[in-house]
Amino acid sequence: MSPIPSWLGSLSLVASVGTALSGGVFFAFSTFVMPGLGRLPPREGLAAMQAINVAAINPLFMALLFGSAVLDLAVLVMALRSQGPGAGLAVAGATLYIVGVIGMTMAFHVPRNEALATVSASDPEAPARFATYLASWVPGNHVRAVSAAIAAGLLFVSAMQWRGARAVEASRTRAVAQNTMPI
Repeated sequence: MSPIPSWLGSLSLVASVGTALSGGVFFAFSTFVMPGLGRLPPREGLAAMQAINVAAINPLFMALLFGSAVLDLAVLVMALRSQGPGAGLAVAGATLYIVGVIGMTMAFHVPRNEALATVSASDPEAPARFATYLASWVPGNHVRAVSAAIAAGLLFVSAMQWRGARAVEASRTRAVAQNTMPI
């Protein structure tokens, strides 16, 4: 077990914020965006979702989504190397975001979004295809929202544990330096 780097708690805290923000986007889609699109006439809902899927591929959202994954990966690697308090929670949180959000996005949502992009709103099958899309996409999005929320919580708690462990280390170091360490 190597010592806990002084910046690991801060990195985990920043990762938890990015992870939570990503989860908030997915939460919004699960709770009101997709239900709202589902209330539109199917052809209008389909066209709106196609427009959303194009608009979602922008530098800010991509930086949040994938930047959080990079931070989580850094926390994961450092947690595996450092061990100590908070390491298990950090590993669990980072892994959950990487698998439950990024993995689910790439393996499940992107293919569905790409398939939806090929559907013309004027196609006679468009209403049925949009209904099928909603029926599978939304439950999968719930997985992303819940995964991100739990991951953010685990990363936050790990950050607090690491910060607490660093404070204890610093206190012990000062006590030894001042020769006031209790026997």
